[in-house]
Amino acid sequence: MKYGLLLASVAGACIAAPHAFAQSTNAHRADDIVVTATALQQRADETVTPVLTLGGEELVHRRQATLGETLAGQPGVNFDNFGGGASRPVIRGQTAPRVQVLSDGSQIQDASQVSPDHAVVAEPLLMRGIEVLRGPATLLYGGGAIGGAVNVLDSKIPTVLPEGGIEAVAEGRLGTADNEQALVGGLTGAIGNFAVHVEGIARSSDDYRVPSRFGDRHVDGSYNDTSTWSVGGAYVGERGYLGIAYTRQNSEYGLPGHSHDYEDCHPHGTSLHCGGHDDHGHGEEHGHGHGEEHDHDHDHDHGEEGHDEVPYVRLRSERIDIRSDYEDPLPGFERVRFRAGLTKYRHEELEHDEVATTFRNKAHDVRLELTHKPLGGLRGTFGVQYAHSDFSAVGTEAYLPESETTNTGVFLLETFQLGPVRLEGAVRQEWQTIETTLNRRAEHNPFSISGAAIWDSGTGYSVALSLARSQRAPTAQELFARGVHLATNTYELGDATLGKETSHSIDVTLRKSLGNTHFTLGAYHQDFDGYIYAQTLDRFEDFRLIGYTAHDATFTGVDGEIHHQFSPALGVSVLGDYVRAKFKDAGGNLPRIPAGRLGARGDVAVAGFTVNAEYFRVFEQDRTASYETRTPGYDMVNATVSYKLDFGGSSAELYLRGTNLTNALAFNHASFIKDASPLRGRNVVFGLRTMF
Repeated sequence: MKYGLLLASVAGACIAAPHAFAQSTNAHRADDIVVTATALQQRADETVTPVLTLGGEELVHRRQATLGETLAGQPGVNFDNFGGGASRPVIRGQTAPRVQVLSDGSQIQDASQVSPDHAVVAEPLLMRGIEVLRGPATLLYGGGAIGGAVNVLDSKIPTVLPEGGIEAVAEGRLGTADNEQALVGGLTGAIGNFAVHVEGIARSSDDYRVPSRFGDRHVDGSYNDTSTWSVGGAYVGERGYLGIAYTRQNSEYGLPGHSHDYEDCHPHGTSLHCGGHDDHGHGEEHGHGHGEEHDHDHDHDHGEEGHDEVPYVRLRSERIDIRSDYEDPLPGFERVRFRAGLTKYRHEELEHDEVATTFRNKAHDVRLELTHKPLGGLRGTFGVQYAHSDFSAVGTEAYLPESETTNTGVFLLETFQLGPVRLEGAVRQEWQTIETTLNRRAEHNPFSISGAAIWDSGTGYSVALSLARSQRAPTAQELFARGVHLATNTYELGDATLGKETSHSIDVTLRKSLGNTHFTLGAYHQDFDGYIYAQTLDRFEDFRLIGYTAHDATFTGVDGEIHHQFSPALGVSVLGDYVRAKFKDAGGNLPRIPAGRLGARGDVAVAGFTVNAEYFRVFEQDRTASYETRTPGYDMVNATVSYKLDFGGSSAELYLRGTNLTNALAFNHASFIKDASPLRGRNVVFGLRTMF
């Protein structure tokens, strides 16, 4: 898709309300930011565990095509990239199914928890903010968030009436490493107390470039074409709002590293049998030698030599959201919050333009929260959540049986102020049932409980301690998978006898939120009983036999950021993270754990210009699991320059963001296909956004 076609496709479309591109909230002033994903709408410096927020100009400049890439570089957050079309967030060494992605508190229902090559259906270019919850703060969202939660905020449903009755925004982007071309537009209008919002985005990108020493100029199959549009409306009153929105996303992206050389591989017990492979002469060809005869100029028609052999995903998601927040709804209650999402998701994996496998997910999620007024010194929230998913995979890679998963949860959080110390306790009980077309059924009832205390000195310093016992029920994939999964070059074996996974965790957070120097530093330890993971049982060349099993494991780590404002125009930060994940009794390391990082950032603002530069070192990861290889470290240098223009009632911003400016050859240890899909090489994105 060329730029002219993009322009035509969104000429009348719209996006997030202008406050999605409002003046940057100082990313280091946590005391100014209200975290909507917390039950009591606390400020970020009031939460008992670290909550990372990304919004305003910083989010605008850092947005990428995928959610994982957008969050990469934040303390404690990595990603497991799969080319340019899919990447999931990795929080403190853990990703799906232990990291849940939410849309303003409601579950995002797609197929991303099943495999890393499945995209998270959340469009970064339409987000007005992202909240990352780590530690026990995620307990109220269930076992699927036992490792963390990412709450994406959008403006598809208006919550306030636009000033002057109408507001609009438009943005265009061009990128060099993958020929990115993107247009975004949005409009919010109101008549009386009724507001309507429409938004849209069209983006096209080719296979991205990597350093020549990789062996190829591009990562074949790393392109990504996406279009998303949404229309929503709401009644907005003095005490709250009630609204509904419809969102549709269509996407097409390639699958790097996908190979059919192993289609006939199958298990004999815990060993692989790959008949006929000895005659194919793979040997050393599975490294970076992808062949240099192809010039990977991607035109998205899959007809050129080199592209017609790369499998790709064709995705379509339709979602209806209903949201409401209302103050003083009933005597004794100060707030009611309602979220519901209905999703119809489908993606097809195509080879030679023929559909090989089709994944479908028809799902809905309903969540109701009631916050009561202070009662005997207690202030808290209780609620109920119900989610249902009808998931199927049909075709050559149908390694999962059709299944229906139903999860019901009830939860309660209470706080009590005792002088400078605030005490907090929370519980959640779940009931999960999975039924499959194989006439197999699984029932689990996870129970989670946490307790915490935060001491506020009154001078900007605070210390928080959290203790939690959390449980997660196994997924249908972990229980019943059986078959070839070529996207990750694996044959998967589920285990129907798996039970609940239990985590005992401790989290300590030290903060300073006032003055020229402020920081958030966290240390944590998670002790898992029956940690469920995909164990590699055997390997033939690049193909692995994996079996889902459970062993006791621990995660121990630190993360944080220290910022000092030298003057109103100059600020410097130091940030980093490290996690050590290992098995307790059997010894050894867990697979795909990100390496430690340490870096620095500087911000300068002068005469309408804002300059941000950052450097961080990703260290070597040599603590590898069985059949895993070490991943070398690398240095990453990024920089952003922006300039603002005011035109009375409207404004504009020009920005230029460069990433991987030294063109480092960087491999991501958390990725299933790290050797086939290194990170994007040197890239410069030019953007222009206007608000009126």
